[in-house]
Amino acid sequence: MIGVLHYGLGNIASLLSMMEELDIPAVMVQSEEAMRKCEKFILPGVGAFDEAMIRLRERGWDEILSEIVLAQKKPVLGVCLGLQLLFEGSEEGHEKGLGFLDGKVVALRRHIGPHLPVPHMGWNYVSFEKPSPLTKALGPEARFYFAHSYFVQPRDPNTVVLTSEYGIPFPCAIEKEHIMGVQFHPERSHSFGMQILKNFWAI
Repeated sequence: MIGVLHYGLGNIASLLSMMEELDIPAVMVQSEEAMRKCEKFILPGVGAFDEAMIRLRERGWDEILSEIVLAQKKPVLGVCLGLQLLFEGSEEGHEKGLGFLDGKVVALRRHIGPHLPVPHMGWNYVSFEKPSPLTKALGPEARFYFAHSYFVQPRDPNTVVLTSEYGIPFPCAIEKEHIMGVQFHPERSHSFGMQILKNFWAI
C-alpha cells in the first residue's frame, strides 16, 4: 500500500485518482497509525517551503518520516514541493528541510534571464542522466508538466536521474537508494506520469 501524506498542501485527490486508475493500492494518510501501515509513501506539496515544514513538524511527521524512511528504509517519493522538502533547506524560507538528501533548494529567478516568466509552468521534455527503476519504460519522447519557482541542487550529482531545461538545465528527478523525488507533477502528466507511478509501486 502506498500512503499519500495529507498535511494540507498537496494535490491529493488527483494522485489518488490516477493510482486508482492504475490499480495501485493507495490511501490518504492523515495519522501516524495509518502511516506505519504503509509500505511506501508519496510526499506531495504545493505552496511555500516554510509553511509545509511547519505543518509537518506540528504533526510530528518529520520525526516519524525520519524513522520510517531513514531507519526502516521504506521508499518515499517527493512530488514538486515534496521533492524540495527532502533536502536540507530552501532559499524560499528559513525552516530546515527533512534533510534526507544533501543539498539545497534555490530560486529559479536568480538563475534565468528576465525574459522568462516565473513560475515555470507547462510541459517540458526531459534528459536521462542515468538509468533508474523510477524511469523504466520511459523513452526519449517523455515529457512532464511543471509548475515551480524553485529547483533542487543536490550536493551529489550522481543522485540526478532526469534533468529538464528552462533557461538553464535543472534536476527534475532525484534518486538516492529508496529516497526519490520529482519536480514535475506526475498526476498531471498523462501516460508519462502514470509510468512514473507504476515504476514507484514496482520498486
